[in-house]
Amino acid sequence: MIIYNVTCKLETHREEEWLKWMREVHVPEVCAKGGFVHASLLRLRYPAEDEGVTYAVQYHCPTMQMLDRYLTEDAPALQVDHSLKFGNDVVAFRTILEKLGEYGVVKTE
Repeated sequence: MIIYNVTCKLETHREEEWLKWMREVHVPEVCAKGGFVHASLLRLRYPAEDEGVTYAVQYHCPTMQMLDRYLTEDAPALQVDHSLKFGNDVVAFRTILEKLGEYGVVKTE
């Protein structure tokens, strides 16, 4: 599994509007166009920030080839939409992660 991680630092006064737009418009559109099987919206809690707030959206994609197609064919226009709507109030950076395993907590008594 490949995880396309988009981290966004935003001005606090835009937080409510940004969250609403991400939940209702942007994340569903990215998932539909990119063939992602799952997306998670996360808020950075630690370390605490003096200014603004940081979120990450993680889009889960079955293959790197599918992600490459999304990045070349769909991502540029969607990134422009985001920039036009929020301008300099939101700064985003993107990373690609490869999931190597998943582990649960083992309880012993």
